[in-house]
Amino acid sequence: MKLILASNNKNKLREFRQIVKDLPIELISQKEAGCDFEVEETGTTFEENAFLKASAVTNATGCAAVADDSGLCVDALNGEPGIYSARYGLGHEASDTERYQYLLKKLEGIGNRSARFVCCICCTFPDGRVLKSRGECEGEILLRPEGDGGFGYDPVFHPLCTEKGMAQLTPEEKNAISHRGNALRIFIPLLEEAVKNDYQ
Repeated sequence: MKLILASNNKNKLREFRQIVKDLPIELISQKEAGCDFEVEETGTTFEENAFLKASAVTNATGCAAVADDSGLCVDALNGEPGIYSARYGLGHEASDTERYQYLLKKLEGIGNRSARFVCCICCTFPDGRVLKSRGECEGEILLRPEGDGGFGYDPVFHPLCTEKGMAQLTPEEKNAISHRGNALRIFIPLLEEAVKNDYQ
C-alpha cells in the first residue's frame, strides 16, 4: 500500500519509516508525491492540525495520507510551547538549538519542570475514512542540553521511564518510548485493519 506522509520534515520521515519498516507499506514523502505546498496549521489542537495536513494531501493526490502533529507541553508554562513547538518564541526560521535555549531561559528559577511530548496521528482516505491516534511521553525538562541525537527539543527532555535523556537514546530506544512511537503503536493496527478490509 502506498501511503503519503503529509510532511516535508526529513526527521519525521526517517522515524516513520523506521517504525513501519516491517509492514507492507510504501511510505513516501509529501514532496515525492508532488505536493509542494505547506498546509497552514490553523487548528487549536494537535488533533485538528494533523487532520488538516493529512486531508489536504489526500484531496490533492487522491491517495491515503498520514500526518502527525506533535510538540512539547510544559506544565509550568501552561502547556507551552504546545502546538507552537516548531515556531516557539523565534518563529519557523529559528534553529532547534535556539528554540530549546529560549525554553530553558523561560524556565530559569522554576522548580517544576514536568513536561510531556504529545503526538497525534491522523490518516485520511479518498473515500472519507479517517483514522486517529494519540501518544504521549511523560518527562521533565533538563537544566541543560544532554546528548546529540534526536531533533527538536530532545536534548533538553528527560523521559521518566529511562535514566537517559531523549537525545542520548539510540533510534530504537527512542522509538520504544517516544510519543510518536506510542501513537504509532495504536495507529498501526487501525491501519492494518483498514487495509485488510479494502481487500476482502
